[in-house]
Amino acid sequence: MKHAKPAEAILLIGPTGAGKTPLGAHMEQQGILGRRCHHFDFGHQLRSIAGLREPPPDVSPDELRFMCDVLEKGRLLEDEHFPLAEKIFKLFLTESGWREPDRIILNGLPRHAGQARDMERLVTVTHLLVLACCAEDVCARIEKNTGGDRTHRTDDSEEMIRKKLGLYHGRTAPLMEYYAAKGSSLVNVCVDAASTSESLYAQFLSLLYP
Repeated sequence: MKHAKPAEAILLIGPTGAGKTPLGAHMEQQGILGRRCHHFDFGHQLRSIAGLREPPPDVSPDELRFMCDVLEKGRLLEDEHFPLAEKIFKLFLTESGWREPDRIILNGLPRHAGQARDMERLVTVTHLLVLACCAEDVCARIEKNTGGDRTHRTDDSEEMIRKKLGLYHGRTAPLMEYYAAKGSSLVNVCVDAASTSESLYAQFLSLLYP
């Protein structure tokens, strides 16, 4: 899908298990003040494509094997891999039926400053929604499947959770400073072990439109 200018987007960031995926799905369902939203869950897109018997036409067998490796090892896509991320995002835009003035809810892309720079030609991040959740509550949420999105996940081992938390604090959390410098609005939402997508959505709206 071609569009004349970057799509307007809200970026969800937070540690693994904080509830980004159920919140993004809820925002897509509810919209924001009458505007349609489309939830782009990059991890879900990767898992869906990796699970296909035949990849989409634009995805090569080598790229498919690479995606499987990324998922298995909990890696991040680096700057040189952005063309693959761009393919996946553009495929999502087409399949979701995005059109102006719809908003994109970004979840899992960008994950670091290099990706953020590359995404600028595709989206304008107007708001950064930060799900603040401590490691103890992350573990409790994953163990209890509070958000209802951990079923059939194979990457929730203690070792993988620790690795993902390290990557988040080292690579993704600095996006708060990056987008603040770009003039994006930062909205911090507090997440505990019992927080639901409904409560987080209500908290977001109350902070955004007090």
